[in-house]
Amino acid sequence: MQDRTYTADAEPGDHATVAGWVHEIRDLGGIAFLILRDTSGKIQIKFEKEEMDEDLVETGLDLARESVVSVTGAVEEEPRAPTGVEVTPEELDVIAEAEPELPLDPSGKVDAELSTRLDNRTLDLRKEETKALFEIRAEVLRAVRESFREIGCTEINTPKIVATGTEGGTELFPITYFGQEAFMNQSPQLFKQLMVGSGLERVFEVGPIFRAEEHNTPRHLNEATMIDFESAFIDHEEAMDACERTLLAAYEGVAENCEKQLETLGYEEFEVPEEGFPRLSYEEAIERINATGELDEQLVWGDDLPTEGEKALGQDVGGHYFVTDWPSEIKPFYIQDYDDEPELSKGFDLMHPRMELVSGGQREHRYDHLVEGFEAQGLDPEQFDYYTKMFKYGMPPHAGWAYGVERLVMTMLDLGNIREAVLFPRDRQRLSP
Repeated sequence: MQDRTYTADAEPGDHATVAGWVHEIRDLGGIAFLILRDTSGKIQIKFEKEEMDEDLVETGLDLARESVVSVTGAVEEEPRAPTGVEVTPEELDVIAEAEPELPLDPSGKVDAELSTRLDNRTLDLRKEETKALFEIRAEVLRAVRESFREIGCTEINTPKIVATGTEGGTELFPITYFGQEAFMNQSPQLFKQLMVGSGLERVFEVGPIFRAEEHNTPRHLNEATMIDFESAFIDHEEAMDACERTLLAAYEGVAENCEKQLETLGYEEFEVPEEGFPRLSYEEAIERINATGELDEQLVWGDDLPTEGEKALGQDVGGHYFVTDWPSEIKPFYIQDYDDEPELSKGFDLMHPRMELVSGGQREHRYDHLVEGFEAQGLDPEQFDYYTKMFKYGMPPHAGWAYGVERLVMTMLDLGNIREAVLFPRDRQRLSP
Protein backbone atom coordinates (compact mmCIF):
# COMPACT_ATOMS: atom_id res chain seq x y z
CA MET A 1 0.00 0.00 0.00
CA GLN A 2 1.90 2.98 -1.33
CA ASP A 3 0.25 5.67 0.83
CA ARG A 4 0.11 3.66 4.04
CA THR A 5 1.26 5.31 7.28
CA TYR A 6 2.58 3.17 10.14
CA THR A 7 0.58 3.72 13.31
CA ALA A 8 3.66 4.93 15.20
CA ASP A 9 4.17 7.68 12.60
CA ALA A 10 0.59 9.03 12.61
CA GLU A 11 0.55 12.56 14.05
CA PRO A 12 -2.24 15.04 14.86
CA GLY A 13 -3.20 17.03 11.77
CA ASP A 14 -2.35 14.20 9.36
CA HIS A 15 -4.82 12.74 6.92
CA ALA A 16 -3.59 9.16 6.86
CA THR A 17 -4.27 5.61 5.79
CA VAL A 18 -3.31 3.05 8.40
CA ALA A 19 -3.51 -0.70 7.89
CA GLY A 20 -3.17 -3.73 10.11
CA TRP A 21 -5.08 -6.16 12.29
CA VAL A 22 -8.16 -5.60 14.43
CA HIS A 23 -6.70 -5.96 17.92
CA GLU A 24 -9.79 -5.13 19.93
CA ILE A 25 -13.24 -3.51 19.64
CA ARG A 26 -14.78 -1.54 22.51
CA ASP A 27 -18.44 -0.59 22.12
CA LEU A 28 -19.53 1.98 24.73
CA GLY A 29 -23.00 2.72 23.33
CA GLY A 30 -23.02 6.00 21.44
CA ILE A 31 -19.32 5.76 20.78
CA ALA A 32 -17.09 2.80 19.93
CA PHE A 33 -13.39 2.21 19.37
CA LEU A 34 -11.50 -0.17 17.13
CA ILE A 35 -7.87 -0.70 18.14
CA LEU A 36 -5.81 -1.34 15.03
CA ARG A 37 -2.37 -2.98 15.35
CA ASP A 38 0.52 -3.03 12.93
CA THR A 39 4.21 -3.87 13.33
CA SER A 40 4.98 -0.45 14.81
CA GLY A 41 2.26 -0.39 17.47
CA LYS A 42 -1.45 0.33 17.92
CA ILE A 43 -3.80 3.19 17.12
CA GLN A 44 -7.35 3.97 18.16
CA ILE A 45 -10.10 4.32 15.52
CA LYS A 46 -13.09 6.27 16.84
CA PHE A 47 -16.67 5.63 15.72
CA GLU A 48 -19.25 8.24 16.76
CA LYS A 49 -22.37 6.34 15.82
CA GLU A 50 -24.83 9.23 15.48
CA GLU A 51 -22.51 11.35 13.36
CA MET A 52 -21.07 8.76 10.99
CA ASP A 53 -22.29 6.74 8.05
CA GLU A 54 -24.29 3.79 9.36
CA ASP A 55 -22.73 1.27 6.97
CA LEU A 56 -19.22 2.42 7.90
CA VAL A 57 -19.96 1.99 11.60
CA GLU A 58 -21.60 -1.40 11.10
CA THR A 59 -18.71 -2.67 8.97
CA GLY A 60 -16.13 -1.58 11.53
CA LEU A 61 -17.86 -2.90 14.62
CA ASP A 62 -18.92 -6.23 13.12
CA LEU A 63 -15.35 -7.27 12.37
CA ALA A 64 -13.84 -10.29 14.07
CA ARG A 65 -10.58 -9.76 15.91
CA GLU A 66 -7.44 -10.26 13.76
CA SER A 67 -9.22 -9.28 10.55
CA VAL A 68 -6.97 -7.19 8.28
CA VAL A 69 -8.28 -3.71 7.48
CA SER A 70 -7.15 -0.35 6.19
CA VAL A 71 -8.62 2.87 7.56
CA THR A 72 -8.37 6.35 6.09
CA GLY A 73 -9.21 9.48 8.03
CA ALA A 74 -8.10 12.47 10.06
CA VAL A 75 -5.58 11.92 12.84
CA GLU A 76 -6.46 13.89 15.96
CA GLU A 77 -4.87 14.33 19.35
CA GLU A 78 -6.59 12.38 22.12
CA PRO A 79 -4.70 12.08 25.45
CA ARG A 80 -7.00 9.29 26.65
CA ALA A 81 -6.16 7.07 23.67
CA PRO A 82 -3.47 4.40 24.16
CA THR A 83 -0.96 6.30 21.99
CA GLY A 84 -2.26 9.83 22.45
CA VAL A 85 -3.88 10.02 19.00
CA GLU A 86 -6.91 8.59 17.26
CA VAL A 87 -8.26 8.37 13.73
CA THR A 88 -11.78 9.39 12.75
CA PRO A 89 -12.49 7.07 9.79
CA GLU A 90 -13.79 8.28 6.44
CA GLU A 91 -13.12 4.98 4.68
CA LEU A 92 -12.69 1.43 6.01
CA ASP A 93 -11.64 -1.38 3.70
CA VAL A 94 -11.89 -4.99 4.91
CA ILE A 95 -8.89 -6.66 3.29
CA ALA A 96 -9.10 -10.12 4.88
CA GLU A 97 -11.72 -11.20 7.38
CA ALA A 98 -10.69 -13.54 10.19
CA GLU A 99 -12.79 -16.37 11.58
CA PRO A 100 -14.43 -15.48 14.90
CA GLU A 101 -12.90 -18.47 16.70
CA LEU A 102 -9.11 -18.23 16.96
CA PRO A 103 -6.83 -21.07 18.10
CA LEU A 104 -5.03 -18.67 20.43
CA ASP A 105 -5.41 -15.10 21.66
CA PRO A 106 -2.87 -12.74 20.04
CA SER A 107 -3.71 -10.06 22.58
CA GLY A 108 -2.09 -12.22 25.24
CA LYS A 109 -5.00 -11.92 27.64
CA VAL A 110 -5.55 -15.69 27.49
CA ASP A 111 -2.46 -17.89 27.76
CA ALA A 112 -1.86 -20.80 25.39
CA GLU A 113 0.26 -23.93 25.76
CA LEU A 114 3.59 -23.89 23.94
CA SER A 115 2.45 -26.67 21.60
CA THR A 116 -0.59 -24.60 20.59
CA ARG A 117 1.61 -21.58 20.03
CA LEU A 118 4.00 -23.54 17.83
CA ASP A 119 1.13 -25.04 15.84
CA ASN A 120 -0.10 -21.49 15.14
CA ARG A 121 3.19 -19.60 15.00
CA THR A 122 1.86 -16.88 12.68
CA LEU A 123 -0.78 -15.92 15.21
CA ASP A 124 1.69 -16.35 18.08
CA LEU A 125 4.04 -13.79 16.53
CA ARG A 126 1.27 -11.22 16.57
CA LYS A 127 1.71 -11.16 20.35
CA GLU A 128 3.97 -8.32 21.45
CA GLU A 129 6.11 -10.59 23.65
CA THR A 130 6.78 -13.19 20.97
CA LYS A 131 7.46 -10.54 18.35
CA ALA A 132 9.89 -8.82 20.74
CA LEU A 133 11.77 -12.08 21.31
CA PHE A 134 12.45 -12.58 17.61
CA GLU A 135 13.41 -8.95 17.13
CA ILE A 136 16.01 -9.54 19.85
CA ARG A 137 17.18 -12.70 18.10
CA ALA A 138 17.62 -10.68 14.90
CA GLU A 139 19.69 -8.10 16.80
CA VAL A 140 21.88 -10.88 18.21
CA LEU A 141 22.67 -12.04 14.67
CA ARG A 142 23.31 -8.49 13.45
CA ALA A 143 25.66 -7.73 16.34
CA VAL A 144 27.51 -11.03 15.96
CA ARG A 145 28.04 -10.50 12.24
CA GLU A 146 29.36 -6.99 12.89
CA SER A 147 31.69 -8.33 15.57
CA PHE A 148 33.10 -10.91 13.15
CA ARG A 149 33.72 -8.27 10.50
CA GLU A 150 35.55 -6.11 13.04
CA ILE A 151 38.10 -8.90 13.49
CA GLY A 152 38.56 -9.45 9.76
CA CYS A 153 36.28 -12.42 9.08
CA THR A 154 34.73 -13.35 5.74
CA GLU A 155 31.22 -14.83 5.86
CA ILE A 156 30.92 -18.19 4.08
CA ASN A 157 28.19 -20.73 3.32
CA THR A 158 29.01 -24.44 3.35
CA PRO A 159 27.04 -27.45 2.04
CA LYS A 160 24.20 -28.87 4.09
CA ILE A 161 24.05 -32.08 2.02
CA VAL A 162 27.17 -34.19 2.48
CA ALA A 163 28.54 -37.64 1.72
CA THR A 164 29.88 -38.23 5.24
CA GLY A 165 29.21 -36.81 8.67
CA THR A 166 31.57 -34.51 10.50
CA GLU A 167 32.19 -37.06 13.20
CA GLY A 168 31.29 -40.32 11.49
CA GLY A 169 27.97 -41.99 10.79
CA THR A 170 26.20 -41.41 14.09
CA GLU A 171 23.42 -38.92 14.71
CA LEU A 172 22.92 -38.28 10.99
CA PHE A 173 19.76 -37.82 8.93
CA PRO A 174 20.17 -39.94 5.77
CA ILE A 175 18.67 -38.78 2.48
CA THR A 176 18.66 -40.07 -1.09
CA TYR A 177 20.71 -37.89 -3.40
CA PHE A 178 20.16 -38.91 -7.04
CA GLY A 179 20.33 -42.58 -6.10
CA GLN A 180 23.24 -42.18 -3.69
CA GLU A 181 23.14 -42.18 0.09
CA ALA A 182 23.83 -38.76 1.54
CA PHE A 183 23.26 -36.98 4.83
CA MET A 184 22.13 -33.67 6.23
CA ASN A 185 25.25 -32.02 7.61
CA GLN A 186 25.67 -32.05 11.39
CA SER A 187 28.28 -29.26 11.34
CA PRO A 188 30.27 -27.11 8.89
CA GLN A 189 33.40 -28.08 10.86
CA LEU A 190 35.41 -29.77 8.12
CA PHE A 191 34.52 -27.22 5.45
CA LYS A 192 35.39 -24.19 7.55
CA GLN A 193 38.75 -25.81 8.35
CA LEU A 194 39.39 -26.18 4.64
CA MET A 195 38.68 -22.47 4.25
CA VAL A 196 41.36 -21.39 6.73
CA GLY A 197 43.82 -23.20 4.48
CA SER A 198 42.64 -21.08 1.55
CA GLY A 199 43.26 -17.43 0.87
CA LEU A 200 40.41 -16.44 3.18
CA GLU A 201 42.18 -17.51 6.42
CA ARG A 202 39.53 -16.21 8.86
CA VAL A 203 35.88 -17.13 8.31
CA PHE A 204 32.48 -17.35 9.95
CA GLU A 205 29.14 -18.89 9.06
CA VAL A 206 25.59 -18.55 10.37
CA GLY A 207 23.54 -21.50 9.18
CA PRO A 208 21.50 -24.61 10.00
CA ILE A 209 22.82 -27.93 11.28
CA PHE A 210 20.95 -31.23 11.62
CA ARG A 211 21.44 -33.86 14.32
CA ALA A 212 19.41 -37.05 14.59
CA GLU A 213 19.68 -37.20 18.37
CA GLU A 214 16.90 -38.90 20.31
CA HIS A 215 16.74 -36.12 22.89
CA ASN A 216 13.38 -34.78 24.02
CA THR A 217 14.42 -32.04 26.42
CA PRO A 218 13.77 -28.29 26.80
CA ARG A 219 17.29 -27.51 25.51
CA HIS A 220 17.78 -29.76 22.46
CA LEU A 221 16.67 -29.43 18.84
CA ASN A 222 17.18 -31.61 15.78
CA GLU A 223 17.65 -28.58 13.55
CA ALA A 224 19.47 -25.58 14.99
CA THR A 225 21.14 -22.42 13.73
CA MET A 226 24.84 -22.34 14.48
CA ILE A 227 27.33 -19.50 14.59
CA ASP A 228 30.69 -20.93 13.47
CA PHE A 229 34.13 -19.30 13.57
CA GLU A 230 37.50 -20.53 12.30
CA SER A 231 40.80 -18.71 11.91
CA ALA A 232 44.29 -19.52 10.69
CA PHE A 233 47.34 -18.64 12.76
CA ILE A 234 45.64 -18.52 16.15
CA ASP A 235 45.66 -20.96 19.07
CA HIS A 236 42.91 -22.07 21.42
CA GLU A 237 43.56 -19.19 23.83
CA GLU A 238 43.08 -16.62 21.08
CA ALA A 239 40.00 -18.48 19.89
CA MET A 240 38.50 -18.12 23.37
CA ASP A 241 39.24 -14.38 23.23
CA ALA A 242 37.29 -14.12 19.96
CA CYS A 243 34.47 -16.24 21.38
CA GLU A 244 34.07 -14.03 24.44
CA ARG A 245 34.23 -10.89 22.33
CA THR A 246 31.49 -12.10 20.00
CA LEU A 247 29.18 -13.15 22.81
CA LEU A 248 29.64 -9.83 24.60
CA ALA A 249 28.87 -8.04 21.32
CA ALA A 250 25.54 -9.88 21.16
CA TYR A 251 24.61 -8.79 24.67
CA GLU A 252 25.77 -5.23 24.08
CA GLY A 253 23.79 -5.01 20.84
CA VAL A 254 20.61 -6.11 22.59
CA ALA A 255 21.21 -3.71 25.50
CA GLU A 256 21.77 -0.78 23.14
CA ASN A 257 19.19 -1.45 20.44
CA CYS A 258 16.37 -3.47 22.02
CA GLU A 259 15.26 -1.32 24.93
CA LYS A 260 11.60 -1.40 23.82
CA GLN A 261 11.65 -5.17 23.29
CA LEU A 262 13.26 -5.83 26.66
CA GLU A 263 10.64 -3.66 28.31
CA THR A 264 7.90 -5.63 26.55
CA LEU A 265 9.40 -8.84 27.94
CA GLY A 266 9.40 -7.40 31.46
CA TYR A 267 13.11 -6.67 31.90
CA GLU A 268 13.63 -3.84 34.37
CA GLU A 269 17.38 -4.26 33.99
CA PHE A 270 19.29 -6.21 31.35
CA GLU A 271 22.78 -7.19 32.41
CA VAL A 272 25.70 -7.50 30.00
CA PRO A 273 28.24 -10.04 31.30
CA GLU A 274 31.53 -8.67 32.57
CA GLU A 275 34.63 -9.18 30.46
CA GLY A 276 37.20 -11.78 31.40
CA PHE A 277 35.28 -15.04 31.66
CA PRO A 278 37.07 -17.44 34.05
CA ARG A 279 39.00 -20.27 32.37
CA LEU A 280 38.87 -23.46 34.42
CA SER A 281 40.74 -26.58 33.43
CA TYR A 282 38.66 -29.74 33.08
CA GLU A 283 40.43 -31.13 36.14
CA GLU A 284 39.54 -28.07 38.20
CA ALA A 285 35.96 -28.19 36.92
CA ILE A 286 35.32 -31.76 38.08
CA GLU A 287 36.97 -31.00 41.43
CA ARG A 288 34.69 -28.01 41.98
CA ILE A 289 31.62 -29.98 40.89
CA ASN A 290 32.49 -32.79 43.28
CA ALA A 291 32.99 -30.26 46.07
CA THR A 292 29.42 -28.95 45.66
CA GLY A 293 28.03 -32.29 46.82
CA GLU A 294 25.18 -32.02 44.28
CA LEU A 295 25.93 -35.31 42.48
CA ASP A 296 25.07 -38.78 43.73
CA GLU A 297 28.43 -40.07 42.45
CA GLN A 298 31.74 -38.25 42.30
CA LEU A 299 33.10 -37.46 38.83
CA VAL A 300 36.39 -39.00 37.79
CA TRP A 301 38.87 -38.20 35.05
CA GLY A 302 37.37 -38.94 31.63
CA ASP A 303 33.73 -38.37 32.61
CA ASP A 304 31.71 -35.92 30.58
CA LEU A 305 30.08 -33.19 32.65
CA PRO A 306 26.46 -34.17 33.40
CA THR A 307 23.67 -31.59 33.29
CA GLU A 308 23.43 -31.53 37.08
CA GLY A 309 27.18 -30.98 37.30
CA GLU A 310 27.09 -28.12 34.81
CA LYS A 311 24.35 -26.40 36.79
CA ALA A 312 26.17 -26.91 40.11
CA LEU A 313 29.40 -25.49 38.68
CA GLY A 314 27.50 -22.64 37.03
CA GLN A 315 25.99 -21.62 40.36
CA ASP A 316 29.41 -21.86 41.95
CA VAL A 317 31.07 -19.66 39.29
CA GLY A 318 28.11 -17.29 38.98
CA GLY A 319 28.49 -16.37 35.31
CA HIS A 320 29.89 -17.44 31.95
CA TYR A 321 33.10 -19.45 32.10
CA PHE A 322 35.33 -21.64 29.93
CA VAL A 323 36.29 -25.25 30.63
CA THR A 324 39.67 -25.95 29.01
CA ASP A 325 42.19 -28.79 28.62
CA TRP A 326 39.70 -31.61 28.20
CA PRO A 327 40.80 -35.26 28.08
CA SER A 328 41.81 -36.14 24.54
CA GLU A 329 39.66 -39.26 24.55
CA ILE A 330 36.39 -37.35 24.83
CA LYS A 331 37.10 -34.67 22.24
CA PRO A 332 36.73 -35.11 18.43
CA PHE A 333 39.62 -36.28 16.23
CA TYR A 334 40.22 -32.81 14.78
CA ILE A 335 41.06 -31.26 18.19
CA GLN A 336 44.81 -30.99 18.72
CA ASP A 337 46.45 -32.57 21.77
CA TYR A 338 49.35 -31.09 23.71
CA ASP A 339 52.59 -32.54 22.40
CA ASP A 340 54.09 -32.82 25.90
CA GLU A 341 50.81 -34.12 27.46
CA PRO A 342 49.01 -36.10 24.74
CA GLU A 343 46.30 -37.17 27.19
CA LEU A 344 45.16 -33.50 27.23
CA SER A 345 43.51 -31.73 24.31
CA LYS A 346 43.41 -28.07 23.40
CA GLY A 347 39.62 -28.22 23.33
CA PHE A 348 37.37 -25.89 25.32
CA ASP A 349 33.71 -25.29 26.06
CA LEU A 350 32.08 -21.98 26.94
CA MET A 351 29.44 -22.46 29.61
CA HIS A 352 26.50 -20.39 30.76
CA PRO A 353 25.48 -21.18 34.35
CA ARG A 354 22.52 -23.12 32.91
CA MET A 355 24.19 -25.08 30.10
CA GLU A 356 26.96 -25.46 27.55
CA LEU A 357 26.94 -22.81 24.82
CA VAL A 358 30.13 -23.27 22.80
CA SER A 359 32.43 -26.09 21.80
CA GLY A 360 35.78 -25.24 20.27
CA GLY A 361 39.53 -25.63 20.34
CA GLN A 362 42.75 -25.61 18.42
CA ARG A 363 42.65 -27.98 15.44
CA GLU A 364 45.16 -30.57 14.37
CA HIS A 365 46.80 -29.14 11.23
CA ARG A 366 49.51 -31.81 10.78
CA TYR A 367 48.45 -34.49 8.30
CA ASP A 368 50.01 -37.51 10.05
CA HIS A 369 48.58 -36.55 13.43
CA LEU A 370 45.16 -35.94 11.89
CA VAL A 371 45.05 -39.41 10.30
CA GLU A 372 46.10 -40.94 13.61
CA GLY A 373 43.20 -39.13 15.26
CA PHE A 374 40.75 -40.64 12.77
CA GLU A 375 42.05 -44.12 13.42
CA ALA A 376 42.05 -43.67 17.20
CA GLN A 377 38.31 -42.90 17.06
CA GLY A 378 37.51 -45.80 14.74
CA LEU A 379 36.93 -43.67 11.64
CA ASP A 380 38.17 -44.46 8.14
CA PRO A 381 40.31 -41.56 6.86
CA GLU A 382 39.61 -42.55 3.26
CA GLN A 383 35.95 -41.61 3.72
CA PHE A 384 37.12 -38.07 4.45
CA ASP A 385 39.67 -37.84 1.63
CA TYR A 386 38.28 -34.51 0.36
CA TYR A 387 39.21 -33.12 3.77
CA THR A 388 42.41 -34.90 4.74
CA LYS A 389 44.22 -34.49 1.41
CA MET A 390 44.18 -30.70 1.77
CA PHE A 391 46.31 -31.07 4.87
CA LYS A 392 49.11 -32.34 2.58
CA TYR A 393 49.29 -28.98 0.81
CA GLY A 394 50.25 -26.60 3.62
CA MET A 395 47.57 -26.25 6.28
CA PRO A 396 48.33 -23.51 8.85
CA PRO A 397 47.75 -23.81 12.58
CA HIS A 398 44.15 -22.83 13.27
CA ALA A 399 41.40 -22.79 15.87
CA GLY A 400 37.71 -22.13 16.06
CA TRP A 401 34.38 -22.78 17.74
CA ALA A 402 30.63 -22.87 17.29
CA TYR A 403 27.57 -22.02 19.32
CA GLY A 404 23.84 -22.27 18.76
CA VAL A 405 21.76 -19.13 18.28
CA GLU A 406 18.83 -20.72 20.09
CA ARG A 407 20.83 -21.56 23.20
CA LEU A 408 22.35 -18.09 23.23
CA VAL A 409 18.92 -16.43 23.07
CA MET A 410 17.45 -18.95 25.53
CA THR A 411 20.08 -18.22 28.17
CA MET A 412 20.20 -14.49 27.45
CA LEU A 413 16.44 -14.11 28.01
CA ASP A 414 16.07 -16.91 30.57
CA LEU A 415 13.54 -18.83 28.46
CA GLY A 416 12.14 -22.06 29.83
CA ASN A 417 12.24 -23.98 26.54
CA ILE A 418 14.61 -23.66 23.57
CA ARG A 419 11.66 -24.03 21.19
CA GLU A 420 10.55 -20.54 22.17
CA ALA A 421 13.68 -19.16 20.49
CA VAL A 422 13.12 -20.71 17.05
CA LEU A 423 10.30 -19.90 14.66
CA PHE A 424 9.44 -23.42 13.54
CA PRO A 425 11.26 -25.94 15.74
CA ARG A 426 12.18 -29.42 14.59
CA ASP A 427 12.34 -32.15 17.21
CA ARG A 428 11.35 -35.80 17.53
CA GLN A 429 7.64 -34.94 17.61
CA ARG A 430 7.49 -31.90 15.36
CA LEU A 431 7.96 -31.87 11.60
CA SER A 432 5.18 -29.36 10.83
CA PRO A 433 4.53 -26.50 10.50
